[in-house]
Amino acid sequence: MTLNLVATTAIKKAVVLINDLDTSKFPLLLTRILSKLHLKDERTFSEEEEEKLQSSLSLTDGDLELVIHTLEFILHQAAYHTAKPGLLGQQLQQIELEEEKVKVIVDAWKNAAADVVTKLRQRTITPKRLEEINWRLNLQMAQSNKSKMKLPNAMFELKINDEDSEAKEKIRFEMTHDELYSFYNQVGYEIHIYIYFIFSNKVYSKTRL
Repeated sequence: MTLNLVATTAIKKAVVLINDLDTSKFPLLLTRILSKLHLKDERTFSEEEEEKLQSSLSLTDGDLELVIHTLEFILHQAAYHTAKPGLLGQQLQQIELEEEKVKVIVDAWKNAAADVVTKLRQRTITPKRLEEINWRLNLQMAQSNKSKMKLPNAMFELKINDEDSEAKEKIRFEMTHDELYSFYNQVGYEIHIYIYFIFSNKVYSKTRL
């Protein structure tokens, strides 16, 4: 599997914000994000630093968090796929980042990639791990009195292990065929983004992709 960035609604909004940032201040933002990318339980910026960034970059609290989240996600994906600078640049252009910002990100990635990938490999990227998926298909009668057609209904059980706390969790849910098909088609890529932010243990709460 190779790096493939998809411009979701949230990423499109973040791209507009990033394109409007002062290019002279952008490298420092990236440098800090790259230096903290491997840390699970630590904010990239302190609250005081975020307040200063809001003023310096002319961003609201929510917009700043969205920018940080998006850059973290992009760089984390680049690290996960050990993306070459050229490929990363192509993917950034594909989501419509302007050329100046693409160059800054690619240059920062060239300088930091080896160190970032090494540090990420030294820890478990996702402390919560999906251990097992159980499922069962049920057939139930349609509710309408005019129909005796049997409707398929899938029941799922996900077994999750938290490697930090050693706690185990079971998540159960069920879906009809139409619900499962719709879920697969509409939510697919966004799920990867949510999983990253949920499982990365970054301490953010206000903005989600």
